[in-house]
Amino acid sequence: MTMKIDKQYITKTLQRLVQTDSTNPTLSPSNAGEAEIATVLAELAVDLNLEVEVHEIASGRPNVVAILKGSGGGRSLMLNGHTDTVGVEGMDEPFSGAIRDGKLYGRGSQDMKGSLAAMLGATKAIRDARIPLSGDLILTFVIDEETLSEGTADIVKHYTADAAIVTEPTDLTITRAHRGFIWFEVETFGRAAHGSRYAEGIDANMRMGRFLAELDLLEQELRARPPHPLAGPPSIHASMIQGGSEISIYAAHCLLTLERRTIPGETVASTQAELQAIIDRLSGQDETFQASVKATFSREPFVVDSDAAIVQILQAKASHRLGQTPKHTGQTFWTDAALTAAAGIETVLIGPTGAGLHSAEEWVDIASVIDLADILAETAVDYCR
Repeated sequence: MTMKIDKQYITKTLQRLVQTDSTNPTLSPSNAGEAEIATVLAELAVDLNLEVEVHEIASGRPNVVAILKGSGGGRSLMLNGHTDTVGVEGMDEPFSGAIRDGKLYGRGSQDMKGSLAAMLGATKAIRDARIPLSGDLILTFVIDEETLSEGTADIVKHYTADAAIVTEPTDLTITRAHRGFIWFEVETFGRAAHGSRYAEGIDANMRMGRFLAELDLLEQELRARPPHPLAGPPSIHASMIQGGSEISIYAAHCLLTLERRTIPGETVASTQAELQAIIDRLSGQDETFQASVKATFSREPFVVDSDAAIVQILQAKASHRLGQTPKHTGQTFWTDAALTAAAGIETVLIGPTGAGLHSAEEWVDIASVIDLADILAETAVDYCR
């Protein structure tokens, strides 16, 4: 049977989603959250006669799961996309959904409401063509990817599939790897004293300066290491620093928060050991240098083999639609794909073309969203039979 992608449905759905404010409430003072867009998505899924489940992960912040049930015996496929966006500061018309020259504008248009519309459009195409699936097609519309990924973290506790496609924007390339990240806190300890009493005070801020100088050398060394062939090199940056209490008091304490971006093969233990080595070296040079390091949060990097079944099927369907074999790429940023992969679900990424992620002007190419819907539909029919 031949499937037909409903371009008008996808465009109108995308426009409606962009016109719905779903800024992550931990990032934006608008405090919109994902509740309204969850209602919209649930209604759209019901209209497609899908089995719809809504799970409130945090107050006013629900995941929506919509399932096209298979007859049984086939492989199941999960399509994943996040509903939250970053804030809209500096944007003139963040929720317009305006269309100009084949581009649809607004916050979240590329990151990643174009993908949500494509997921629904793909499912509609399968429904309209009355193509039976043996395995389930599971659409997961999740909260909070822009901060702690609580949405997908909850999904993998309650749902599973043989494979997953995370539809983050990839410019229609097949993304098979991306970096992870670890947040660290480094503390240096001094001794408070009156600013005039140099013989008594120990300056924690100056000691943090020594650590930062060594951290700068480590950062240069990390980026000079052999990079991952898809995800690139590891990196590190000093994010925030706080130290001291008053101008005329030696700082007794200084706190540095930093972020370490990891590549496949790196772990919390191995990266923390690099930071501990700096502390040990500085302590050996000066007995008054006291410091500690601890990891406060981490997300693993992601990688999938090129010969994985879902990668091979996705490549074949994308090649047919696009008229050429799509590139296999890696990303420097993190996505929820790492969570589905860690849960034992064979995972790959593909998403639409656009520009302006997290910036003052964001847009998605509508034609690429239509292409994505076709690729997802064809992949689902092949994989879930």
